[in-house]
Amino acid sequence: MKKKLVTLASLFLALTFVLTGCGTKTGNETAKKVLRTNNSSEPGSLDPALAQGTHESWVLQHIFQGLMDYAEDGTIVNGVAESYELADDNVTYTFKLRKDAKWSNGDPVTAEDFEFAWKRALDPELAADYAYQLYYLKGGQAYNEGKGSKDDVGVKAIDAQTLEVVLEVPTGYFLELTAFYTYYPVNKKVVEANADWAKDAKSHVSNGAFKLTTWEHNSKIVIEKNTSFFDAAKVKLDAIEFAILEDENTAWQKYSGGEFDFLATVPAAVTNQLLTDKSAEITIGGQVGTYYYNLNSKEAPFDNVKVRKALALSIDRQTIVSKITMGGQIPAEGVTPFGMVDENGDEYRDGVGKLVTYDVTEAKKLFTEGLAEAGMTLEQFNAKNFVLLYNTSEAHQKIAQAVQEMWRTSLGIEIKLENVDFQVKLDREKAGDYDISRAGWIGDYMDPMTFLDLWYSTSSFNDAKYNNPEYDALVDEAKNSVDPKVRFNAMREAEAILMADMPVIPVYFYTQPYVQKTYVKGVYKPLINYPVLKYADIQK
Repeated sequence: MKKKLVTLASLFLALTFVLTGCGTKTGNETAKKVLRTNNSSEPGSLDPALAQGTHESWVLQHIFQGLMDYAEDGTIVNGVAESYELADDNVTYTFKLRKDAKWSNGDPVTAEDFEFAWKRALDPELAADYAYQLYYLKGGQAYNEGKGSKDDVGVKAIDAQTLEVVLEVPTGYFLELTAFYTYYPVNKKVVEANADWAKDAKSHVSNGAFKLTTWEHNSKIVIEKNTSFFDAAKVKLDAIEFAILEDENTAWQKYSGGEFDFLATVPAAVTNQLLTDKSAEITIGGQVGTYYYNLNSKEAPFDNVKVRKALALSIDRQTIVSKITMGGQIPAEGVTPFGMVDENGDEYRDGVGKLVTYDVTEAKKLFTEGLAEAGMTLEQFNAKNFVLLYNTSEAHQKIAQAVQEMWRTSLGIEIKLENVDFQVKLDREKAGDYDISRAGWIGDYMDPMTFLDLWYSTSSFNDAKYNNPEYDALVDEAKNSVDPKVRFNAMREAEAILMADMPVIPVYFYTQPYVQKTYVKGVYKPLINYPVLKYADIQK
């Protein structure tokens, strides 16, 4: 009997290996290709209109597709749109949709789905954080703010395959915006029938290369190849399995132990070691993004500009990138990172100049003056037990500890540290429930405005609650001007004002070190997206 049980157990293990192995052949059967990775945080929503961070967008970019998409070389290419035309007025686009574009449930993707999705995201009752990205549409802002009609929003389905879009003003990067997840379509019929369609894999419908089949909250997400996808023949993976693990070291241990095939986030010490060893598994991906700290300027003494500047001046950014992050990051010189070009085709960052420096002497002077103006002594400041809030991650913790020590030695202040889950951090920032908070922003499109409009007074992502009418006016001028020189001069001036006021403290400009097993092929990394696994393959 015991021998029989052992034999059955062996057969079961063999069968399990066949079903879960990556590309392993048994007889005439090839096991499914499942790429295993980690998403690091539980998504707040897998509804494109409600998503607000990379913990959601990485999954979304694999299960949805917009009118346009990004190619491997970073250029903007057709997605669901088969073609487009821009009228002589430079604000009217006519998109022709592919006739073979389908939803994961087999429905055709129509122009009406796009019209519905964009107007839904603007609906003030939905309260989408990213609604402002649709303000480029004529009447979009008015509708979202309750001052206009949905019918006046500049998006209209002319027929099943024709979408007309009218903008408020000419916008050179609008095609790139249509590749951003807030502009993804949703299935009108599905959404109208079930308001909770996006909360469960069983009811979720999408139009991308993969479809959501499993969502075990705070545990794992599985997306499987969408055979209805028009480009399905090029999709080699059968599925991608995302674990949901906050701890980078645990994720790395699983990767090094063979449980993961790919990791988009790698502990800094590991990155440094792999680079030193010249490992074939490490890639330093380019990234247009900025790591920074929000300051709650609604409370004293952070409402004093000298105190804010002192905190910024006393951070040694070079030490942070060379001794802590160690992944090719660049000390921040402002809020807009390198990688975007200006009106002359030159590096935008170079034209703005270095607006953030390290100067302990000046920091001490400003901090003393600022505290006095705030009517506070150093002892009173420390008695407040101010807290630096960050989301759970060893990297964020080490950076926070380093900054905490820099402020202690340079300014004599004691700052507490607190770590929470990413979504909790986002919620507390929105509520203004923090003193100082760790933040980061990856560009949504390749223009400096994707950073500068964050701190527009009414922006839903303005967690620092910054409000400067002069800054707002310059952002408005840049958005409304058709003259490239006027646009970029306004953005350069706006950034200079922002850094003079220092509502946020830029720390460094991102890169994205990631690792993949040598048998993983076909991954590519656009500057403004997480690594794309859509056309990846497993070749063992």
